[in-house]
Amino acid sequence: MPAHAPAPARPRPRPRRGTPQRTAEQTALLSQIEQVAQGLAATFAPFCEVVVHDLLDPKHSILAIHNNLSGRMVGDPTTEMGLTRIADPDYPQVVANYANQFADGRPAKSTSVGIKDVSGHYIAALCLNVDLTLFRSLQSVVGQFTATDGDTGLKESLDPAGAEAIRQRIDQFAARLSSAPRALKAAERRALLRELKASGSLEVRRAMEVVAQHLGVSRATVYGDVK
Repeated sequence: MPAHAPAPARPRPRPRRGTPQRTAEQTALLSQIEQVAQGLAATFAPFCEVVVHDLLDPKHSILAIHNNLSGRMVGDPTTEMGLTRIADPDYPQVVANYANQFADGRPAKSTSVGIKDVSGHYIAALCLNVDLTLFRSLQSVVGQFTATDGDTGLKESLDPAGAEAIRQRIDQFAARLSSAPRALKAAERRALLRELKASGSLEVRRAMEVVAQHLGVSRATVYGDVK
């Protein structure tokens, strides 16, 4: 072939037989859902499978599948929930955290979000399937690690006596101001310290240190506020 001859054009893939016609709105919605799916998949990889279903084509509904945990493929049919949404526009749009199971028996937690077009009919679904196997193993390991022997008859605390009561008073004071302990302003901290002093809370061993830690300030700041 001469060097200047144009390369032969690649044949375009033919659409699936029976692929439904979509409005511009429906096409745009499906495109945006795919972008959302990519973002979710990247955030929760590798434990969460994210699937986009095109409910306008239920026999080949899977448009995209990220972090594939179920072994399904693009072009596979929709689920029973998808068929129910197609038949019933009043079916809940969000079904969250329901128990599910992969084909090989692994337990999963799933959430399905149905997407409607302007006419109120379901055209798509965004589904998240979390593999619980690893998390349950971690839960078992952490439970074993944090377990203590309750039969020794020994009870000990490394926290100064009364420290928790001081923290509770600080939390209550901040709540009255619709704030958080670490968000209190200087004038509010001084008012708090006056209350703690009047209640005798500052007589507790290491009270100033407890207050400083809970407020997220230095002990020098607390000593300055209490004057």
